[in-house]
Amino acid sequence: MPHNTQQLEDFVTQVRRDILRQVHKVNSGHPGGSLGCAEFFVALYQEIMEYSTDFNMDGKNEDLFFLSNGHISPVFYSVLARSGFFPVEELATFRHIDSRLQGHPTTHEGLPGIRIASGSLGQGMSVAIGAAEAKKLNKDTHLVYSLHGDGELQEGQNWEAIMYAAAHKVDNLIATVDLNGQQIDGSTDDVLPMGNIKDKFLAFGWEVLEIEKGNNIVEVIKGIKEAQQLTGKGKPVCILLHTVMGNGVDFMMHTHAWHGKAPNDEQLAIGLEQNPETLGDY
Repeated sequence: MPHNTQQLEDFVTQVRRDILRQVHKVNSGHPGGSLGCAEFFVALYQEIMEYSTDFNMDGKNEDLFFLSNGHISPVFYSVLARSGFFPVEELATFRHIDSRLQGHPTTHEGLPGIRIASGSLGQGMSVAIGAAEAKKLNKDTHLVYSLHGDGELQEGQNWEAIMYAAAHKVDNLIATVDLNGQQIDGSTDDVLPMGNIKDKFLAFGWEVLEIEKGNNIVEVIKGIKEAQQLTGKGKPVCILLHTVMGNGVDFMMHTHAWHGKAPNDEQLAIGLEQNPETLGDY
């Protein structure tokens, strides 16, 4: 696994290429949020989590990750493949019929690294909490991580789960919210303003920290390690990760327009030129 900053940044650059190429090939998918979360996924799988690529669904004695906003599957698949869960070449099958790499992650085809079918927004928090409680019952001291979209928090099930986690002291959970301020129909403030999300989590009894530079790999790693220090103290932990939608591809940044839109041939070429190959394409 890479450990110095340049290696991690090179990894992120290659992941961005993977995202663009996956979505372009089938003219379908969600590049915006995937690009914005590239640094988070690389930090998690290359520096933070303890896991085995000899995958099993029990997940005992290893850290677990659950992606709740499953539409950003391109970044998840890229990082899983390049972390050794399955062949990188399989990325070329993204969204094909009978592929294990569906547009939203599924479990019925048995893709290593995927623990839940996700994409029905609002459910991942509940699943992550259940997994964290199972670890406590098994006296497993490893942590559970999850990722959620900010627009996803408009779903009511989240807040029932958030309330439950604090009430039951689920303090082996680190839930990250991707705060890019965008969702499919516009900015989150225009679609349904959620007010101060930090104050909401605090009011529900969580520990909260913010990573202001969510597209800086060093800052992301530092922030997650700080969150780790808050676990085991009676409260679940929330990270508010400030990212830019479409980060790394200039014409995709800061707009909801690329939430679920694939680049054409010319746009792909521009995006790839802005992100030179570092680890080898598939």
